[in-house]
Amino acid sequence: MHDTLREQQYVLARHLRDPARHPSPPGIEARRMRVYRELFQGSIDSLLGGGFPVIRQTLGAAAWTSLVQAFYARHRSRTPLFTRIAGEFVDFIETHADDLQLPPWLPELAHYEWVEQALLISDAQAPAHDPDGDLLDGRPLLSPLAMPLAYRWPVLEIGPTDIPKAPPPHVTTLLVHRDRDHQVRFARIAPLAYHLLTSLQVNAYRGREHLAALSAQTGGDADELHTHGLSLLRQLREQGVVLGTHLATESCDER
Repeated sequence: MHDTLREQQYVLARHLRDPARHPSPPGIEARRMRVYRELFQGSIDSLLGGGFPVIRQTLGAAAWTSLVQAFYARHRSRTPLFTRIAGEFVDFIETHADDLQLPPWLPELAHYEWVEQALLISDAQAPAHDPDGDLLDGRPLLSPLAMPLAYRWPVLEIGPTDIPKAPPPHVTTLLVHRDRDHQVRFARIAPLAYHLLTSLQVNAYRGREHLAALSAQTGGDADELHTHGLSLLRQLREQGVVLGTHLATESCDER
């Protein structure tokens, strides 16, 4: 009995996901199956359409519906949470961009649209830190609710009336963060600021070491970059993007 019920559930699920490939379970009225299909697929379409409005409008109704149906039929979600479905959709687009012959700008636009929701629902907590720590001699702490981003495609401009045929010569560098009022803020930033923020993200350096590494990487004047970089770190702390500095640890003292 258990195996029979499970097989019936599989037959129903396969049909609801991909009715063109999998027949309807026997003994269920066609009208009822149509209601089920419209309910399930309509729910996913509505959920994703609300999270990716630019993609929906830019692709147009037919291409959007085709993409959502492909996601519904082929993707195996790793989470039961509706709030995480958008991230699954981004992964699906990135994985299947080539075999679905999606526009080359679509994966980056999908990621850009997803970021706001990801930060809104994030429960990431910052480690213990000193909010007034020395930004040069201490190790600046980037907020876990801040994300420096770089895109080859102009994700800020893409829309129904502005569909790029080729990426521009310069990448689009952005800072996205959730502020103290739980608002997600987007800001275009200079490449130098982007490189500093990514260094804060991945390197356990003191502030002056971040700036020295940035000077060596860019070939810029060390004194000028030091002055400008310190000013930027202070500004980022005022905005809550940099939370302060890590607390001193034995491993840091040994550096």
